Amino acid sequence: MRDDKAMETIEVPAAADASAGPPVVDAADLLGETRQILIAHRGEHYRLRITSNDKLILTK
Repeated sequence: MRDDKAMETIEVPAAADASAGPPVVDAADLLGETRQILIAHRGEHYRLRITSNDKLILTK
């Protein structure tokens, strides 16, 4: 399943200290006004969406 909408690239800021762990990105910053986005990885698309129970799920 593929959306024909233009893909928007979101820049994730680099962590100031690598020992602090991975950067944290708020789901609202990723999803914006929508309940799902497509993530491109190695030529594949993955769908990140908010479920009806208000949880995140990532599917291929």
